[in-house]
Amino acid sequence: MRKRNSLKYLSVMTWLTVPLLLSGCGSALMDPSGPIGQGLKSLIITAFGLMLIVVIPVIVMTILFAWKYRGTNLAAKYTPNWEHSNVIELFVWAIPCVIILFLGILTWQTSHTYDPHKPIASEDETMTIDAISLDWKWLFIYPEQGIATVNELAMPVNTPVHFRVTSGTVMNSFMIPNLGSQIYAMAGMNNDVYLEGSEIGTFRGRSTHYSGEGFSEMLFDAHVTSQADFQAWVDKVKQSPKTMMFPADYDKLAQPSIGAPVQYFSQVSPDFYGDLIRSYKSGHGGPQSHGEHNQAQEPSMPMSAQAAE
Repeated sequence: MRKRNSLKYLSVMTWLTVPLLLSGCGSALMDPSGPIGQGLKSLIITAFGLMLIVVIPVIVMTILFAWKYRGTNLAAKYTPNWEHSNVIELFVWAIPCVIILFLGILTWQTSHTYDPHKPIASEDETMTIDAISLDWKWLFIYPEQGIATVNELAMPVNTPVHFRVTSGTVMNSFMIPNLGSQIYAMAGMNNDVYLEGSEIGTFRGRSTHYSGEGFSEMLFDAHVTSQADFQAWVDKVKQSPKTMMFPADYDKLAQPSIGAPVQYFSQVSPDFYGDLIRSYKSGHGGPQSHGEHNQAQEPSMPMSAQAAE
């Protein structure tokens, strides 16, 4: 009796605890705010539903078989010589093969539709932002506006943005989960991704590739604003007395720091991003002290620079 009561209390506690545990399972991937994010959400849900076609029948049949052939069921048919069923073989092999075929076709189509390097079709002109990962912060260059920021990003709503992504240190990964795809940032290499925000709001961006001690604080806010608010933000950045010239200002900023504050730079070098890429191709990427830090922390860094050449 005591054992039965214990099991009863355990069952009640489980049902009371599960909703509390699941309350923290919110996911930016399941709450997208752009066409790329919405497409990826649809792909995840569709693939999950297709896989449930296999999982749910297996769970149901396991329970039914256990109930039907339990020791106390004397009405169950006794077939000690049974060893094969063509019908069961057909279901066991045919259904998974059909699901794999559909998943393969779906993955092929969506991989090309939501290719991170594919421009987003829109009536608005595509905007360019350069994203550069450092230890342990993000530097954003706005070549069209002539400004730069650290750990803060702004973009007009419903405007496609072409992010040119590279790294001034070890390999990182650039991602704004609510907006969609992630893309890797590698030293001396030019990568890119197209994203768009379809609703006004502030979304958290991050690095999704471990890069050392300050990785967990390598976060930034991405503000999707109206066109008027974006212009006001640009005007605010242009009031900053700081400049971001390559290589002098960049070399100072590139020194490792954890929990770097938001910074604004009212002027940038005319071709800052191109100068940074070319500095690695010429074998002089980054300040000497920064390069020594990376070699000690990440042995693969020189290999990345050599691969860029």
